[in-house]
Amino acid sequence: MGQQVKNIMTSAPLTIDVDAPITAAAELMRDADIGALVVTATSGVRGVLTDRDVTVRVVATGADPATTAVGDVVAPDLVAVSPHDDVDTATELMRTNALRRLPVLDGDNLVGIVSLGDLAIDRDPTSPLADISSEAPNN
Repeated sequence: MGQQVKNIMTSAPLTIDVDAPITAAAELMRDADIGALVVTATSGVRGVLTDRDVTVRVVATGADPATTAVGDVVAPDLVAVSPHDDVDTATELMRTNALRRLPVLDGDNLVGIVSLGDLAIDRDPTSPLADISSEAPNN
């Protein structure tokens, strides 16, 4: 078995409630200088909301970000990995589902997030994507 997801994931990712408005999500992403939030509901993790989702599914459609709920924008099908899954499993899920980030769930508990950048750093630390992903934000 190869490297496990728990060895490359980011622990304790930021979350936002499914009922929160898009403006709250955008402000949280801006303040934390990140491009994605894990979306949660009382039933558990619902998915990942990205800055691209906000742009394409809210702003570009003319929806009001103050009244549009995060749950109205996040993709309906949750794709996630376990911290004990092999990194190859995460890579294949990202490839198959055209995703750049996956929540990491231990049972029903959110324990992390793994990104395309994390995989790049793990697989080829000298690649341009690994270089970009390992740099501090520009602010």
